[in-house]
Amino acid sequence: MSAKRIRAKERDAIIQSLKSGVTPKVGIQHIQVGRINELKALVQDIERVSDGGSAFRLIIGEYGSGKTFFLSVVRAIALERKLVTISADLSPDRRIHASSGQARNLYSELMRNMSTRNKPDGNALTSVVEKFITEARKDADATGKDINAAIHERLGSLSELVGGYDFAKVIESYWMGYEQDREDLKNNAIKWLRAEYSTKTDARKDLGVRTIITDASFYDALKLMSLFIRQAGYQGLIVNLDEMVNLYKLNSTQARTSNYEQILRILNDCLQGSAEHLGFLLSGTPEFLLDPRKGLYSYEALQSRLAGNNFAKQAGVIDYSSPALHLASLTPEELYILLKNLRHVYAGGDEAAYLVPDESLKAFLQHCSQTIGDAYFRTPRNTIKAFLDMLAVIDQNPSITWDSLVSSLSIEDEKPSDVELEIQDEDDGLTNFQL
Repeated sequence: MSAKRIRAKERDAIIQSLKSGVTPKVGIQHIQVGRINELKALVQDIERVSDGGSAFRLIIGEYGSGKTFFLSVVRAIALERKLVTISADLSPDRRIHASSGQARNLYSELMRNMSTRNKPDGNALTSVVEKFITEARKDADATGKDINAAIHERLGSLSELVGGYDFAKVIESYWMGYEQDREDLKNNAIKWLRAEYSTKTDARKDLGVRTIITDASFYDALKLMSLFIRQAGYQGLIVNLDEMVNLYKLNSTQARTSNYEQILRILNDCLQGSAEHLGFLLSGTPEFLLDPRKGLYSYEALQSRLAGNNFAKQAGVIDYSSPALHLASLTPEELYILLKNLRHVYAGGDEAAYLVPDESLKAFLQHCSQTIGDAYFRTPRNTIKAFLDMLAVIDQNPSITWDSLVSSLSIEDEKPSDVELEIQDEDDGLTNFQL
């Protein structure tokens, strides 16, 4: 375990997030365990996007299995590799295809959550636009061109795409505001890029453009943004869409079908290489994918593209190149390491401040095995929350011992189980688990 101390602010953010069942926005590196093969596959996707290609992945797992956490880890890796990430949760008011503003709402949320390595917490759109201007200035200085000509030349490739002419014009408006020290023009340009204009009339009055980003242009606008980000000097764009199960929950068959058609369009573009420097990571539950009545499998064209690899199934292995990536359950060993990490974070990185010894972790896992069964491997969220709750009680009541808490929990919650968990520490610091 690293001896490096963890700042109190970071420690509190991690603990509070995990206790409330949500993924921390900071400090993920302190608690990440397992899923090495899945991460390797996603790192390859990131490299493909950086090289000018595209990627599409469905991250499938049960509620509480760590999908959002996994996406956050991938997002952090992408930022380190000089990509830009945008992320949002789908909801009844945010989806990828709509006619009443829900797709525009999703786009706006994605733009607000734009992150770069220097601005990992979001709201990076303005800094990306200014980096584009900086790159254009460097180009102008190196070639002796006028900066306006350099900007226009860089935006030329965008003008050929759907909506690209007005996109380029908005960027030029931002440059004018930058040059003339007009905050109103800069703010209006950012407002347009965030899809916050609801009428073309207002956009034309403020920026002289004839179009705005609407429900219908959701995906085209993302493709434009990925190329613009590349022109600004970044390696590409990763789009994280969480809570895709909200599409599965739509009551209207037509609304579900329209959204699934949009997913098919994105999938086809990514698989055929039509998209450049663009990757999509969509997370959802098994029902969202597999349900033949309401899930993605209800749409025949998607089912054929997302079906599992039968040869891999027969061989008892996992095909990590498949567009649909099913998150494997954490192993007992990985859960044990996770509890050690949580104990370390709770102590602020100070081993002398550990509230419980190693044997308490083994006893806690034994308790989970007996009372919860296999589910605690598949859904670590509940296990994490219960362990942090136990640490909180011990922290606030030093007279209470961990063994009395675990034993009382076992008596109160015990269910019949023929699973016995044996954990033996080895000399090299790794841990053996036998079920």
